[in-house]
Amino acid sequence: MSNRSTSLDVSPVRAFADNYIWLIEAPRRPNHVVAVDPGDGAPVVAELTRRGASLAAILLTHHHPDHIGGVSRLLELGPVPVFGPADARIPERILTVGDGERCELPDLGLSFDILHVPGHTLSHIAFWGHGALFCGDTLFSAGCGRMFEGTPKQMNASLNKLRGLPPDTEMYCGHEYTAANLRFALTVEPSNPAALDYQTAVARRRAADTPTQPTRM
Repeated sequence: MSNRSTSLDVSPVRAFADNYIWLIEAPRRPNHVVAVDPGDGAPVVAELTRRGASLAAILLTHHHPDHIGGVSRLLELGPVPVFGPADARIPERILTVGDGERCELPDLGLSFDILHVPGHTLSHIAFWGHGALFCGDTLFSAGCGRMFEGTPKQMNASLNKLRGLPPDTEMYCGHEYTAANLRFALTVEPSNPAALDYQTAVARRRAADTPTQPTRM
């Protein structure tokens, strides 16, 4: 299943209980893909084989094992650039990218702005470009990530930074948390009509085993 952003072809690969590994089709190199947060290499390898596609690069938002655990397996397919935050807990990281920098993959037709968004972890980053945001575990549909290392002040600043992106930005998060986030939101505002309507729509999608992502900012 493909979920199209403004100018990218992005597909989810499911891993573990609720993780999404995102595969970005390279605009300039058909059948070459970029993997975002591959926590498990096996399902990515299986999807590449099914498509007859090749891995061209890896993007990492943060160091948690369910987002980087498959990198070693994928690098067995051949050397590709690995981009991630400056964090020694990401042993396979090859190219460090930080806030305000750009992740450039010109041969693939891809370029992303790097946003430092601490809160879930201190070194967490997001990749924004081509009308799409790959935000890992910082922001979710109807919720935000759990603060393992950062402070509420840091998380609030990160969410406000993401809030400043164009409203039509397509958001690709690291987990399928939408239904659970809405259940929590409705304990706070049980009569919120927007949340109630969204919960109904999300329930239909999940009943059909369809991802609730991407969503618009």
